[in-house]
Amino acid sequence: MRSLRAARPRFLLTAFAAGTLLLGSACNDGTKPAQDGAAAAPSAAPATPTATPTPTAKPTGADDPALKPFYGQQIAWAACPADPQAARAKIDISAMLCGRLHVPLDYTAPAADALDLALIKLPAARPDQRLGSLMVNPGGPGASGVEMVKYGATEYDGTLHDRFDVVGFDPRGTGESSPVVCYDDKQHDEVNQRDTPLEPAARTADRVGNATDHAAACQAKSGRLLPFVGTRNTARDLDVLRAAVGDRKLNYLGISYGTYLGALYAEEFPQNTGRLILDGAVDPAQDRLDHGVDQQIGFEKSFERFAADCVKNHAAECPLGKDPAKAAQKAADFLDGLYGHPMTASDGRKVGRDLAWTGVISALYGDEKTSWTYLRNALGWAMVGHKVDPLLASADGYDGRDEKGHFSPMEEANRAISCADAAPPAPTAERAQQAVARLLAEAPLVSKGVTVEDYSEAGCARWPFRTTERPHAVRAEGSAPILVVGTTGDPATPYASAEALAKGFADATLLTRVGEGHGAFGKGNGCVDAALTAYLVEGTMPAPGTRCS
Repeated sequence: MRSLRAARPRFLLTAFAAGTLLLGSACNDGTKPAQDGAAAAPSAAPATPTATPTPTAKPTGADDPALKPFYGQQIAWAACPADPQAARAKIDISAMLCGRLHVPLDYTAPAADALDLALIKLPAARPDQRLGSLMVNPGGPGASGVEMVKYGATEYDGTLHDRFDVVGFDPRGTGESSPVVCYDDKQHDEVNQRDTPLEPAARTADRVGNATDHAAACQAKSGRLLPFVGTRNTARDLDVLRAAVGDRKLNYLGISYGTYLGALYAEEFPQNTGRLILDGAVDPAQDRLDHGVDQQIGFEKSFERFAADCVKNHAAECPLGKDPAKAAQKAADFLDGLYGHPMTASDGRKVGRDLAWTGVISALYGDEKTSWTYLRNALGWAMVGHKVDPLLASADGYDGRDEKGHFSPMEEANRAISCADAAPPAPTAERAQQAVARLLAEAPLVSKGVTVEDYSEAGCARWPFRTTERPHAVRAEGSAPILVVGTTGDPATPYASAEALAKGFADATLLTRVGEGHGAFGKGNGCVDAALTAYLVEGTMPAPGTRCS
């Protein structure tokens, strides 16, 4: 649920130049069943972008005669097809129903062309007490809402499953909803196994070449879709879905990028908001440069806390030495040492610096009770046991690569949606220098070697379409009260983003989870779970200032 790699770590360093919004999901730190855990560690040039903007004309929703056929449709729910992956993971999908939602490709010309979106529903366990539907989105952009429900159904066990139909959908351009297609599996593997050059000029040339080739491939295979996959159109799809399932108001749980989708929905349709939970929040007013810098610093801090915990609390199985203050540096030195000296996995793939860092960053989306254990063991196997498979498995989970070498559409969708949502201008030399200085001071391990040249190009500069969307504060005047949730140790969407999002809304409350990892839902925090349930079921907001430790 991130982007094609571009620099060191490639998905972080040049996120601004790529124009990507690098977020993620808090559902199993991904949306599919986790791969087998690591065993205990051993001791010790496309065409010039068109001037045609992404359509952003405000629709009139159900009152628009041209949209009535979409708003009035009946979803043909039926038993979901067999899923071998779910069967292998012993996930029972027999009670789930699947369907399709018909939506316009272009809301400014709804009769011209249309898309079908993939849906899944986990029906309310107590139909006599049913309150309606709860729509969910796991983040990305590019992650599958169908998979969030299918593979994470147990997260809704109890009151939420009793009282709501939990409904997931693959947003346009993702999953099974007319996915954006650019590269094949072999090309993805080639890109991911290639380390970005250390020398700044060579790195710039590498980035430009990769972005040019990728944009050309996306235009060739998915050019029809690219102008229409932005989040504002997905918010319009969400309103059609609300009406099609028979709900007067939207009840919604959005995680990470899903908070941006929820915010735009509230901006477009404030009168249709019910109970919206926005967890692991994105600040829609923050520009991509600042977001990228904050995110890198967030991962640096999380990496340092993980490494110190490894030494202090798990000395027998930690490969990072005996000094907590030097542990993160030792791990970074090992990862950086793979540049030009990759390790070979059991399937023959080469794991160099960038792919190994990807595995580490992926694990840092989780918390200290789950993913930190996996990361500790994976580093132990790599550093002491000279076996890189567990670390590679973590990277594969991040990249959307399954055990057969097939990639989900997640990465392609991430780039396409991000570029449809924003096309940041190139920063001034002064701003670029400020960003680099801050990174080198506050994230020296994650951002090692960063230079001003890495921020010399406008975001999505090679992309074939230019959007008119810009960062802005979302007020959503007239909406129902919105619940924003932030985690103090969240590396992907730092806590300050949740504070800013809640403050920007006309009517919102901020709930704080004190802890590690990305997002609060599904982390097993009883205080958080109780607050979310009370809000969704009773409409009761937590008291302002509530902190869940």
